[in-house]
Amino acid sequence: MMRYATGTLLKRFAPFALALLVTAGAQAATVNTTLTLTGTAALNSSGAYVVTGTATLTGLGSGGATLSGTFASTISLTNITGSTLTAPFTITISSGNTLIGTWGLSTSALGGPGGTGSLTITGGTGTYAGYTGTFSSLTETGTISGTGITVNCNGTGTVNTAGGGTTTATPSVAAVLDGASFTANIAPGSFFSVFGANLGPSSPPTISFPRPTTVGGVKVTFTPVAGGAGTDTYLVYVGAGQINCILPSTVSPGSYNVTVTNGTVSAPLVAQVVASKPALFTQDQSGTGLAVVQNYISASATYDVNRLTTGVFNGSSSSPAKPGQVLVAWGTGIGAYAAGDNGTVTHDFSTSEPIAAIVGGVSIPVAFAGLNQYAAEDQINFTLPGNVPTGCAVSLQISVNGTLSATTYISIAPNASANACVQPGYTTQQLQNLDNGGTINTGNFSLTQLAESVPQYGNVKFDSISGSFNQLTGFQLAGSSLNYSVTTSGSCMVVHLTCSSTVAGVHVTNLDAGTVTLTGPSGTNLNSQKLTEDSSYNYSYTIGTEGISIPGQGNGSIVAGTYSLAGAGGNDVGSFNTAITLGSPLTLSPGLPSTVTESAGLTLNWTGGNASDVVEIIGFSGTACGTGANPTTNQAEFICSTTAGQRTYTVPASILTQLPTVSAAQISAGTASGFLEVISGPTPVNFNATLKKDGSSIPSTFSSLIGIGGQAAYQ
Repeated sequence: MMRYATGTLLKRFAPFALALLVTAGAQAATVNTTLTLTGTAALNSSGAYVVTGTATLTGLGSGGATLSGTFASTISLTNITGSTLTAPFTITISSGNTLIGTWGLSTSALGGPGGTGSLTITGGTGTYAGYTGTFSSLTETGTISGTGITVNCNGTGTVNTAGGGTTTATPSVAAVLDGASFTANIAPGSFFSVFGANLGPSSPPTISFPRPTTVGGVKVTFTPVAGGAGTDTYLVYVGAGQINCILPSTVSPGSYNVTVTNGTVSAPLVAQVVASKPALFTQDQSGTGLAVVQNYISASATYDVNRLTTGVFNGSSSSPAKPGQVLVAWGTGIGAYAAGDNGTVTHDFSTSEPIAAIVGGVSIPVAFAGLNQYAAEDQINFTLPGNVPTGCAVSLQISVNGTLSATTYISIAPNASANACVQPGYTTQQLQNLDNGGTINTGNFSLTQLAESVPQYGNVKFDSISGSFNQLTGFQLAGSSLNYSVTTSGSCMVVHLTCSSTVAGVHVTNLDAGTVTLTGPSGTNLNSQKLTEDSSYNYSYTIGTEGISIPGQGNGSIVAGTYSLAGAGGNDVGSFNTAITLGSPLTLSPGLPSTVTESAGLTLNWTGGNASDVVEIIGFSGTACGTGANPTTNQAEFICSTTAGQRTYTVPASILTQLPTVSAAQISAGTASGFLEVISGPTPVNFNATLKKDGSSIPSTFSSLIGIGGQAAYQ
């Protein structure tokens, strides 16, 4: 059986900038000290707590003075053990001089009665390189107020300054992810990747078979959180920002502290080992999009790489799959098999447990699923049925004893004689262009104002702008991470959602447009206001808030008038200018109900807005995706459209009764969700920016959504 060339898949680079730390020596000593930490915690867009604040350590400075610095930590809610959230932290004393380690935050300190936490210093940089310390019992308290969540920690401990001032940079682990879909949880006998800084040498060494557990003093160790001996992993690739490994099949499912040793030992990062975690390799190595799949052509070991059109890709013949054709998919994580961890062995897992390929929602039995000579690399052979769904983005998952891989996709032509898949809105020539490295480029910026009743704060209003320029490749033609069906009736549609905690979204590349500014009418406090550009080239700015104070945010408000958006041009996108004019916001009379009686219909009345403004009434109810072992899929959302000049609209009972009923008690308990909102705005303004690479146009829009929303029960 011909193998797909996976050498590059095992070298998925995520470079990290390294600084050369020139440090001064410090006298070795053990110092008794008191740590005081005051910080503010806020949830970011990824659902993690970002904690920033100040920290002091008594007696640790020069001559026994108090050491002061800034504290920073990002806590993922997935890294929880019992009632403690664990995360790496950094205390920055001055430029190039930091203390790093692991922080344990009691969950009851986040606005609750308080609890006990811990903090471990594992190293540092500059003057504090080589420092270690332990604070095993920190008193932690927190409060929730109009300015957010504050966290306070205080307690005594010891810091050992032995080795202080060395030039060895301490490795730090930022993430431990499977080696195909690049998501949390690792299966024994599978590829996985460790991401971080100072993990290994800046020039990666060549590693040959059999895979070693130590390369140049670098190793990755899994140690049970509950205690016990650690297990070193097999190393495939070792770099400064990434290490690729194979987790030995002898590692049992459970919680593990993962550390990297590179001269010194990193702070541990907690990772979960699960019995099985199937994951498919993807062609652009992003973990999402077009899977690494081969189409069987002939018995003479001829295979095509699965692509959108028939041609040559990267020196290999390529084509879409055809109904009735045999396919070979490549992945990792089906399960443990100790004899295959570090040698050449063939083992078919499908002879002992149920394994299937799920293509477009259709379950297909596999002919083979397991190791075929190469450690940790799973080969899955299956035959497409004649009535398989077709298209350029047909979903593909692997099911192992009911455990599903993250969703990828494959291309399937409509029949055996077709030379391309079929995607609505795309010509064969456009699909060929994507296969040849072409891209789809778009831009969108939106002004948003949402007035909402929030239980913790009361009535609040958020005014902001956000946007980006995006680039989509042929590898990422799939448009959504959710499976859904849509029914329409008049000016309403109902979207029925089906979701899974293992679903992966598409990977979109954002483009750099340089400095982008916004100017608004009087009362907005927007005069060539520069938008914040993050490292991924997403642009945003909080214009203002009402009912809640967020430090560092603007104090303006979105009002009627003209808003001008200007871009100076950056590495990818040229300069641009556009503008949009807003009318007055809608005023509902009466306001939104907190309970919607589905059988009675819902009538809303309003004033304000331009007569031609689009008005959308949106409602949602259901249980959040990924709850429990079997995620609930009983979710639905309705969207009804009209214009502001109509002044009234009735959502018919036939639409509302398609939403699951959820009670206020369920919403309060967090077991269900329900929401109702009314948004309005003028027709989006179209404008063109320019892609600097080739001078092509980037079709873009500037829009506005002004809304009123809140939680709502559906009965």
